[in-house]
Amino acid sequence: MNDTGQYQVLARKYRPTDFDSLVGQSALVRTLTNALKIGRIASAFILTGVRGVGKTTTARIIAKALNCQRTDEDGNPPVKPCGVCTHCHSIAGGTHMDVMEMDAASHTGIDDIRDIIDSTQYKPVTARYKVFILDEVHMLSKSAFNALLKILEEPPPHVKFILATTDIDKVPVTVLSRCQRFDLRRLTVQDLIGLYNSIVAKEGFEVSNDAIRTIAVAADGSARDGLSILDQALALTTDRKVDMALVVSMLGLADKQAIYDIFKSLMCGEITAVLGQVNTLYNAGADPVTVLHALMDVNWLLTRYKHTPDILDILSVSEMERTACTHMAPGLDIPILTRTWQVLQKGISECNQTDRPIMALEMVLVRVAYMAHVQSVESLVRSATQQNSGQVTAKPTAAPVSTPQPPVQQPPLQKKHRQKPCQQAKQHPAPQPAVQPQPQKPQPVVQPQPQKPPPINFKDGVQAFKSWAPILGNTMWLGASLVSYTPPQIMLSHAHCIL
Repeated sequence: MNDTGQYQVLARKYRPTDFDSLVGQSALVRTLTNALKIGRIASAFILTGVRGVGKTTTARIIAKALNCQRTDEDGNPPVKPCGVCTHCHSIAGGTHMDVMEMDAASHTGIDDIRDIIDSTQYKPVTARYKVFILDEVHMLSKSAFNALLKILEEPPPHVKFILATTDIDKVPVTVLSRCQRFDLRRLTVQDLIGLYNSIVAKEGFEVSNDAIRTIAVAADGSARDGLSILDQALALTTDRKVDMALVVSMLGLADKQAIYDIFKSLMCGEITAVLGQVNTLYNAGADPVTVLHALMDVNWLLTRYKHTPDILDILSVSEMERTACTHMAPGLDIPILTRTWQVLQKGISECNQTDRPIMALEMVLVRVAYMAHVQSVESLVRSATQQNSGQVTAKPTAAPVSTPQPPVQQPPLQKKHRQKPCQQAKQHPAPQPAVQPQPQKPQPVVQPQPQKPPPINFKDGVQAFKSWAPILGNTMWLGASLVSYTPPQIMLSHAHCIL
């Protein structure tokens, strides 16, 4: 409750009041505290960052530090505002006459800037400085920005400007060059968990660690978003205890254990189990798009774990998630995880564009289950290259040595009758020479077949694929676009993924 007895939301009740209570902005705090100590205070500041990280809060803390009635030993504004003086109290309540806050989203014209310029001519009434806080300054018109340039560059010594924006790219560079810029970073999950635990203890509630972590993750780096979720969770309970089931039911999230079971079934190709688990989540109130986002979170965590195993310690995941990652990651390849990510990402747009999101979700998961076992084009190219170049080469053999032939046996001499010389000459012709053994001709040497060179261009490569895998060759030629061709590697871009 506030001073009037009305309930005050947690985001306003526990808003930081000094630099020490700012969470997750160490660089900004160090720079501003040193500037206040040595008296090097810029005339204009610009604070940028996502929603709920403390831009307006930081602007008010700077205004309180500049105008606090206390001073340090050198007479400079104090590093830590007292928070109890008139100036600190009125600035925190937004009622100080010398600290003017303007919402640039609703005051975008040049006339509003003219009013500010006219008021800078007068010195502050009670405070040390006249401070102008312009929130959402990127919403100003072009003429309004141009009107600010001169007063930002050469303001009176008693005037300070503090600009805040969530879209720094829309602020002209001429304005940025006249300001001291501070980028407020997104709060980490650990920072948010510590902040929420301290607030829960002050409120007298008991919130489980898993519930606090779920709220911190859902906050997406914004302290205010997480405090709004925490405020809603505390309002739901009647016994001042908040558990994981209550937060999951309130946010419409899917159960973590069920999501990991679905992802495991997808990678194993168990479509029947996947569809049954999805229907159970849908009947329990889970949104199909939320289920896809949860599956993408698991896919991302497994991919990061394969490259940086210490990510589990950095994110402080639960024991269930740690066990699931360590068991599933070794059996999954990076190409499978990247293709799964692309299909799930495309499935989100499909679910958002149809009036039957549960059917779209089921079709997306069926596609993922079948795709998880499809052999990649890289492995197909590698196997094709090995098939073309892996033929067994015959070893050359030495010329055969001719074996000596046995000598030709002469027929035995028959007993001859004595004949007349003329008859002997007629019956016995001249003796023939002995038959010499002919050497055996050597067998021809088997020459190795020359290796086929790889195709020199993509068209020849497709023809080579068509010769032994017509379906794959036609798919490469008709259904994919060439990204790079460096044999033996071919990178193709398909309608749903890069192969």
